[in-house]
Amino acid sequence: MPHASGDTISGTRAIALVGPAGAGKTSLAEALLFASGAIGRQGSTDGKSSVGDASPEARERGGSTELNLMHFDYLGDRFALIDSPGSVGFAADGLRGIAVADLAVVVVDPDPARAALAAPALRLLDELGIPHLIFVNRIDQARGSIRELLAALQPMSVSPLIARQLPIREGERITGFVDLALERAFHYEPGKPSSRIEMPSEIADDEKRARTQMLEQLADHDDALLEQLLMDEAPEQATIVADLARETGENLGVPVLFGSAISSWGVRRLLKALRHETPAPERAAARLSVANPSAYVFKVSHGGSVGRLALARVLGGAITEGGEVKADGKVATRLGAMFSVQGDKTAKVGAAAAGDVVAIAKLDEVRAGQWLCTGACPPPIDLPPVARNAAMAIEPADRKDDVRLAGALARLTEEDEALSIEHDEAAHEMRLRGVNDEHLAMVVARLKRRYGVAVTGRAPSIGYRESIRKEVRQHGRHKKQSGGHGQFGDVVIEVRPLPRGEGFEFEEKIHGGAIPRQYIPAVEQGVRDACAKGPLGFPVVDVAVSLVDGSYHSVDSSELAFRTAGRIAMHDALAAASPHLLEPVHRISVVSPGSASSKVTSTVASRRGQMLGLAPRDGWPGWDRVDALIPEAELHGLEAEFRSQSQGLATYEAEYDHLSELNGTLADKVVKGRVGEMA
Repeated sequence: MPHASGDTISGTRAIALVGPAGAGKTSLAEALLFASGAIGRQGSTDGKSSVGDASPEARERGGSTELNLMHFDYLGDRFALIDSPGSVGFAADGLRGIAVADLAVVVVDPDPARAALAAPALRLLDELGIPHLIFVNRIDQARGSIRELLAALQPMSVSPLIARQLPIREGERITGFVDLALERAFHYEPGKPSSRIEMPSEIADDEKRARTQMLEQLADHDDALLEQLLMDEAPEQATIVADLARETGENLGVPVLFGSAISSWGVRRLLKALRHETPAPERAAARLSVANPSAYVFKVSHGGSVGRLALARVLGGAITEGGEVKADGKVATRLGAMFSVQGDKTAKVGAAAAGDVVAIAKLDEVRAGQWLCTGACPPPIDLPPVARNAAMAIEPADRKDDVRLAGALARLTEEDEALSIEHDEAAHEMRLRGVNDEHLAMVVARLKRRYGVAVTGRAPSIGYRESIRKEVRQHGRHKKQSGGHGQFGDVVIEVRPLPRGEGFEFEEKIHGGAIPRQYIPAVEQGVRDACAKGPLGFPVVDVAVSLVDGSYHSVDSSELAFRTAGRIAMHDALAAASPHLLEPVHRISVVSPGSASSKVTSTVASRRGQMLGLAPRDGWPGWDRVDALIPEAELHGLEAEFRSQSQGLATYEAEYDHLSELNGTLADKVVKGRVGEMA
């Protein structure tokens, strides 16, 4: 079908809805479905009647907890909507879907003071090279100037923002808009298409200035248009519309439109912009180096009526049910039944054309992030890493649910890439690790609702260790006689501290056969047994042990006896070698708006942290990066504190760095708590 851009568009075009939590992305999706005729009644997230956010967890929370898929037709064109969660705890679920979209709509609040919340979404789209536009939602609640909002948003965008509309105000309220490309004025009609009105005379000068600015921005990449403007010639409307489409598709500019999803203001104008300015699926295929019919699996879904589904975007050509593909070009498999998805509803389809977003069954070995290819596979899609800063030690409320819990967690981690499972053998803990506490709370709720497995959760144990300060020589003897063969093992060891991070060393310096060589490994094992729990109650690290002497009995000595003697000697040596506590310290990198940097550094100091550096964040004007060392025990609640100081924008990554000596009352408290646990 010909469009104003001059292109002929065929196939489904995928639109990603992105932006901060609470901006109204799911409400906008609902408004688009209603305005296009895909649904007969516009639901709402507040009323728990929207097509998206249909999961019980999303309904309960009142916001998206996972990616939502929808589709609609508009004036003969087919569109798929990928509604991505905005909340930090769930945003990772939408990353892969965003990466294969043709265009993204960044939904923002009209308040200039909240403009910074759009920074992560805008930067992500710039990094991935995805064309995008901005939709300013809730314009009926706007109190500030649109000009101020654009000025606040511009530093966060690599490409210039292009205002497509000029608001019409009656007093303090916005009641309509002027389309600067068409030079037409419209009045908002709640729940209906906007009505065309005469251009208000009082905004004629403002309209002329705004339109001239828009044209000058377009002329930066169109020499013919620039020449027309210099000659004071009026460009044709088709030229303007084509330039807008081209600049959007090539990431040369970011159009800005506004409206209200709940009132349906500006939604039909947005639909027209999507129709004219969203690039064809072939552009996404070229961006992602797709040369053959392929499908990118951006999510695996469990729990629906049709079981396990691989949600995928098809590019490069059609695929059909039963067709053979190779996952990442390696593992051959056949495509199962295919479904279109509308919220939590599915409908079977026989094939998927280029551009379609579908759910595919019976791909049990396929994982999110894989390409299903009929020929050579495109390269993997690189995405920003997900910081999993929250952890919870869990166990089933009923021990009989151990096996069911393992199966349920396997499905949930397959479905949610931001979730991982850790097993800490030293602490005997199974841990859920996720983005934040809100994320983990949702996982626990889903375990109970979907799989019927209740778990108890608590803060995970801190990985305290202990070491020694001085060298000691220690004798250990195990002698037992109880009729028949007895037990006899006798060893002398020397124990000394090692530099931090060196771990454990064992060597034997036996001379003259004081201990037969077949018993020496048993002595080492006994020494290691004693190191599993030192005198303070924690695993022992950074010690070196030398076996220097001993004796044996030709009848009563055995591996068990020497293992016991080694454990006794090491236990006594550790107690005599001035044991002390070590705590794990993590290196963290915090990124935040510069306005919050002083609060971030104060928080680091209040949590016994050591500052390593403060510098501007590369490529993010007005943002800083803070590097620091913080004890693991101080990380709990850190993310929530950083976010409360930065409008929810500060994020951090943490990784283990080293063990550091812990003394004084803090060490006494830890040891006392350990004694209480073992009592």
